[in-house]
Amino acid sequence: MRHIPRKRFGQHFLSDPAIIDALVRAIDPRPGQAVVEIGPGLAALTQPLAERLGSLTVIELDRDLAARLRAHPQLHVIESDVLKVDFARIQPAPPATKLRVCGNLPYNISTPILFHLLPFAECIEDQHFMLQKEVIDRMVAAPATADYGRLSVMLQWRYAMENVLAVPPEAFEPPPRVDSAVVRMVPRPNPTPVNVALLSELVQTAFSQRRKLLRHTLGKWLAARGFAGDFDLQRRAEEVPVAEYLALTGSMMDDA
Repeated sequence: MRHIPRKRFGQHFLSDPAIIDALVRAIDPRPGQAVVEIGPGLAALTQPLAERLGSLTVIELDRDLAARLRAHPQLHVIESDVLKVDFARIQPAPPATKLRVCGNLPYNISTPILFHLLPFAECIEDQHFMLQKEVIDRMVAAPATADYGRLSVMLQWRYAMENVLAVPPEAFEPPPRVDSAVVRMVPRPNPTPVNVALLSELVQTAFSQRRKLLRHTLGKWLAARGFAGDFDLQRRAEEVPVAEYLALTGSMMDDA
C-alpha cells in the first residue's frame, strides 16, 4: 500500500537516486559500525546503509512506517519520538565503541533535535543530517555575518561542522518549498568545559535584540547576576566569536 506523506510529521521522502548515492558516500558506512538513522521513512537511505553495514538501528515515529520497517531483517526499529530517545542507552556492539547518527530530519523540529542530541555528543562519533539549507547556513556561520546566531555558537562549541552536499527540492517526494543540504557534524574531542544551561541562557540573551549593542541586553543580564568582569559590551552579539562567549561563561562559573 502506498504511504501518503503526513504533514504533521513533516514528511518529505528522499527519492533521487543520485542524491541518495552521494549521501551514502558522504556518510561512508563500514561493516560493524553502529549507525542510528533518524526518520527512515520509506527506507530510501536505510536500504543502502543496511547493505553496507549489515544492520542498523532506526528511529521512526509514524507507526505505519515503523510496522513496515520491522519486516526488514537487518533493522532494529525504535518506534518513538526522537526527542524522547536516550541515545546513551543505545549500546553499540563490539567492535564499534560510538554511535554514528544520520537522517533526513523533519524540518519542522530539526533545531530541537539538534539540541536534544547535544548532551550525547560524548558517545557519538559523527552525525550526517539532511536539513533545510538555511538552518545549515546558520549552523556553520562565521562571526560578523547575518547567519551567525545562537545556533552557531551552541553547536560550534561542541562540533566541527561542514556543509557537504546541496540538495534541490525535486530530490524529495513531495518536494519541500525550500532548498536542502547535508551537514557533517563531528564532536570535538576536548570541548571547552562550560555549564551548558548557563551558556545557552547567556547566548540567547545576547541575540535577543541582535541589532542593539550588547550593553542593552547582555550588559543588563550580567549586571543582574553581579558579574563585574571585563567584557566588551560595545559590540553587537554577532561580532563576538564563539571562544569569547565560552570564556565569558567560564568567568561567570568561576565567580559563582
